[in-house]
Amino acid sequence: MTKRFKRTVENFKCENCGVEVFGNGYTDHCPECLWGKHVDIYPGDRAARCGGAMKPIGIEVIGGRYRIRYLCQKCDHEFVIHSAKNDNFEEILKITKRM
Repeated sequence: MTKRFKRTVENFKCENCGVEVFGNGYTDHCPECLWGKHVDIYPGDRAARCGGAMKPIGIEVIGGRYRIRYLCQKCDHEFVIHSAKNDNFEEILKITKRM
């Protein structure tokens, strides 16, 4: 099975903190609280039927880039994505302190 990224431009209201998020086609989580929603099987495909809240549970640093590890609160699916330039770095630091 081939993994194919599909760019989907959409705005959304964060279900965790209520911030209005303006998407750019690569936006898959709230830049303020870092929570997401389980809507993809592969990035951008919107093929997951779960819809559960994706809690940021860990941070990895690979090649100088931060990656956020998520756990779906509904089905326990784990997912890792790169952080975005506009992500709240204080929230990234909070996650690293919980680890």
